[in-house]
Formats: sequence, structure tokens, C-alpha cells
Amino acid sequence: MIRTQIQIPEQLYRELQRVAREHEWSIAEVLRRGAEVVTRAYPASSKAHAKDWRLPPPLASELKILDPEALRDAIQADAEAR
Repeated sequence: MIRTQIQIPEQLYRELQRVAREHEWSIAEVLRRGAEVVTRAYPASSKAHAKDWRLPPPLASELKILDPEALRDAIQADAEAR
């Protein structure tokens, strides 16, 4: 594994702590799982293949948004809000 440092807003950190506590995970595990969701929502592919892409089923997690388009919209809305 690669070790890295990030800076995140305090409120987001508290939410990460909450999720980690509720699932008995480390904060690193919460971040890894979140990174997996984001990288699957934005795969590296040519534009010709992008329309055929489907979000794979979630890993053993409790992902609240299961519809791929709704997930993509939620991620984009969050990015635009920042």
C-alpha cells in the first residue's frame, strides 16, 4: 500500500469517524471504500465506451444509492457544491 496525507474539512472528518465507528472500521478503510466507489463511478475509458459502462455492484457495503445514474448525479452535485 501507499501511504499518503490528505486534508479534509472538519465536518467531513467527523462524518468519517461516525461511519468508521458504526461499522467498526478504521478511517483509512472508510476512505479506501469511498475511493473505490468514486473510481468505479468515473472509469478510465474512451468516450466511445463510456455510454456502455455500468456501475458494478457495490462491495460488501451499505451503499445508500444503488442506481448508477443517481450515484453519478450525487457525486457531481457534491463536487459542484464545493
